[in-house]
Amino acid sequence: MNLVLKMLFYPSPKLTISKEEEIRFNHLYEIALQTPDKLIHYTIPIPKYKFLYYLAMKKPIIFHGSNNKTIDCFEPGDQTQYNGKLVNAVFATKDPIWPVFFATLQKEKIIGDIRNASLSADRDKAFHFYSLTKETLANQPWDSGMIYILPKEPFNYLGEGSIQFNEWISNDPVLPLAKLKVNPSDFFFYNKVATHRAGESILKSWLLYKLRTR
Repeated sequence: MNLVLKMLFYPSPKLTISKEEEIRFNHLYEIALQTPDKLIHYTIPIPKYKFLYYLAMKKPIIFHGSNNKTIDCFEPGDQTQYNGKLVNAVFATKDPIWPVFFATLQKEKIIGDIRNASLSADRDKAFHFYSLTKETLANQPWDSGMIYILPKEPFNYLGEGSIQFNEWISNDPVLPLAKLKVNPSDFFFYNKVATHRAGESILKSWLLYKLRTR
């Protein structure tokens, strides 16, 4: 199944964290936990997706990306899962790249639908897919946003079946542990966002995704 996903989508980058980077990342995170605003002041010349990857691998945390930079508490709300099921919950992901898409894409600029995913066949290697309507892309939808780092404990993983979406939900309110400001340039797949026509079948979007981003 990984071969099929590789044919259709882009894999997460292969990353290694040096001991020096690990020390710097951990220092940034621990300082933020102790500050009143919980903001991570990211001043080091290392891509932020690498820092988020470190947190995902080493800390009991999970991510939520949002345009709203001032969320103090996440309350459950009506949401639609990847399988179309309606739930009242807080959504998050363990993937360090996917939430940056939601953080930097302005919801009010969306025209039609958006299509995106972090997919896996083995809960290890992730594959990514991002597509907007041409009208949305022409609407200059990108802006800065916030990655909220949440405790993993209240969340449950939704993935099931041969292909799984990296979605997690909590039915209870969740307080952020820390937060990181991100810009469109921090989105690893910024140059791999395709365009589709509103109403187009999702299968067509998948099949044409790589062709449209070359």
